Amino acid sequence: MKALVLAGGSGTRLRPITHTSSKQLVPVANKPILFYGLEAIAEAGITDVGVIVGSTAPEIQAAVGDGSDFGLDVTYIPQSEPLGLAHAVLIAQPFLGDDDFVMYLGDNFVLDGIGDVVEEFRKDPRDAHVLLTRVDDPTAFGVAVTDDHGNVVDLEEKPRRPRSDLAVAGVYLFTTAVHEAVRAIPPSARGELEITDALQWMIDQGMTVRSTVITGYWKDTGNVTDMLEVNRTLLERLEPRVDGSVDAESEIIGRVRIEAGAEVRRSRIVGPAIIGASSVVTDSYIGPSTSVAEECRIAHSEIEYSIVLRESSFDGVRRVTASLVGRNVKVTLTPRLPAAHRLVIGDHGQVQISS
Repeated sequence: MKALVLAGGSGTRLRPITHTSSKQLVPVANKPILFYGLEAIAEAGITDVGVIVGSTAPEIQAAVGDGSDFGLDVTYIPQSEPLGLAHAVLIAQPFLGDDDFVMYLGDNFVLDGIGDVVEEFRKDPRDAHVLLTRVDDPTAFGVAVTDDHGNVVDLEEKPRRPRSDLAVAGVYLFTTAVHEAVRAIPPSARGELEITDALQWMIDQGMTVRSTVITGYWKDTGNVTDMLEVNRTLLERLEPRVDGSVDAESEIIGRVRIEAGAEVRRSRIVGPAIIGASSVVTDSYIGPSTSVAEECRIAHSEIEYSIVLRESSFDGVRRVTASLVGRNVKVTLTPRLPAAHRLVIGDHGQVQISS
């Protein structure tokens, strides 16, 4: 069995962060979200992986390399523009050949991995198998209707009136039957080859599409709110460890990891939280559910429930919460006079100002 990982796409819901960075490489708990998917694939015993890449291909390739760090053999498959998940399968056919495969969306997060469903598919392969999860708002997802045996009988992409609350969770397993399906379907109204249309075509042809409803934790990390929630969930499973230095005037409470080379001076860190390698926290408070990446500088500031990317700094800022801060950002306290705000904000950014 092979794996096909989708790491293209423009990440519009994470702008302005994704103007300069791949959405799959935005870190949660100080590790790119894509890496969790690659690790899950390796843990499932799959080693031959094709990675679909788009405009951010150089960044993805620099981060993942040949896959050996994950125990994988990675082949990169360029996609000129994001034309749908079924289009990704279509262009990957030379790599996939006659092998069964799992398709994994690189910005999805499945906490308990995919080992069980891969093993089930290996033992008893049908034409396709999809992971489903119950969601509060199915209109934002591909939605499945299943029979009493868990077989999918109907699928619709982002329906206005969903017939169930079962969303397709971004992990699919296929036999070679899918290649005929992706060649048979026309583009959707939004101009993409939808994988839900391909699956529906298979159902209409009398093929079997089984499903497994995820009982554990799953998130599509396409927006800031979900990124922060995944970050919180992962930090709650963090093994506390201090590899850096913490002075006697500092206080460390709960699940906190201080990575090698990091320094904490006269500060209070309340977990779950992680301070990245070579970062320095001085006279500050880092609260629960916060990830501070490598080589950051936090001084005289308060941060909680946030993700701070590498080489960023805060000086004299109280209090920052529920925030995603990009790389090499400088956040400082404005002078009290004149009473004016000076902003440099990327496209599609959101800023809240108290006065």
